[in-house]
Amino acid sequence: MGRNTGDARVLIYSHDTFGLGHLRRCRTIAHSLVARTNRLSVLILSGSPIIGSFDFASRVDFVRVPGVIKLRNGEYSSSSLALDIAEVVDMRASIVRHTAEVFDPDVFVVDKEPLGLRGEIHDTLRVLKPRGTRLVLGLRDVMDDPAALATEWRRKNPVPALRDLYDDILVYGLPEICNPLAGVDLSRQIIDKVTYTGYLRSRYPTGQPPSDAVRLFNEPYVLVTPGGGGDGEELIDWVLAAYENDSNLPYGALIVFGPFMHPRRRARFRSRVDKLERVEALTFETRVEQLMANAAGVVAMGGYNTFCEILTFDRPAIIVPRRRPRMEQFIRASRAQSLGLVRMLSGDGKRQPGEMAEALRAMPSQPRPSDVVVPGLLDGLDRVHNLVEGWLSLGRAPSRRSA
Repeated sequence: MGRNTGDARVLIYSHDTFGLGHLRRCRTIAHSLVARTNRLSVLILSGSPIIGSFDFASRVDFVRVPGVIKLRNGEYSSSSLALDIAEVVDMRASIVRHTAEVFDPDVFVVDKEPLGLRGEIHDTLRVLKPRGTRLVLGLRDVMDDPAALATEWRRKNPVPALRDLYDDILVYGLPEICNPLAGVDLSRQIIDKVTYTGYLRSRYPTGQPPSDAVRLFNEPYVLVTPGGGGDGEELIDWVLAAYENDSNLPYGALIVFGPFMHPRRRARFRSRVDKLERVEALTFETRVEQLMANAAGVVAMGGYNTFCEILTFDRPAIIVPRRRPRMEQFIRASRAQSLGLVRMLSGDGKRQPGEMAEALRAMPSQPRPSDVVVPGLLDGLDRVHNLVEGWLSLGRAPSRRSA
């Protein structure tokens, strides 16, 4: 006998090899779903090493699989275990499949990687399909340069799974910004599964601001955030150089280094921060939304979640996107700038302190994202909820429900 919509389960998978983006996106969706649907339970499968640092709403929980990291040569390695990567992937695949079999979700949402890390969820998809589980791939607004994505997907070969296993493909963005699958040769059968939801609105967290940042709340400040921080050193260096060369910038700055910044680099940045009167720094803050909501403006690299927060809290933003290992941030920032939503500094060549200082001086008069009307821009969570409610209301065929 199938469950009714009041006793439903959603399983979300995130491979989480680097940074915070995948985990934070999955957490945002999970919290939104349980807030709107009584007795819905959401379980997140994640490889993030810091997932336990985040708070989770009632009826949302997580299972952590062994972590991996992506090396500069594109290969993967265990982040902490002294095991061959093949052994780690086998272990992860076993945990994912066993969790899915026991949890028996009505909806399985896979974040970004159709087959998971090195194909680790392929068996799980094939196990859940005959049970009647709705199989959904969730993609961020931008994946990569179309030619690079086409090459990557030829190697990974996820197209048969999109055709034969997945029921839906959600794009958490708008076609006005990007078609994330441009360049990939897809059949009409697969294209018809795609739904653009709009961006995912952030939620303002409750509670006190971080104690180290309290004094900056007494004056307007710019929030400087490189996301997870693992590749944000150039952004931090450029902003600090601007404040070191111009003490009369209109706002102070609050820098959040991110949990993955190398400790020695972070220590060098802290020594520079200590010499600046109007600059403060935090290592990490799980409630970064609160800091952004209270900021006069934002300087960021422009990952997906940061972009959603900039739109949600309507902050004027300077985006300094990376171009390696993916063009994702650059494509997003350049398209958003063309629509008037943000200002982008490319950072090509030598990063002159005066260029960043000029952008910071102009921030008080910079337009806000809300000055541009883009229909459906922040409808993502509403759209995802309505789709999930519809899928749950359909139920599962009795013949597929035996576990």
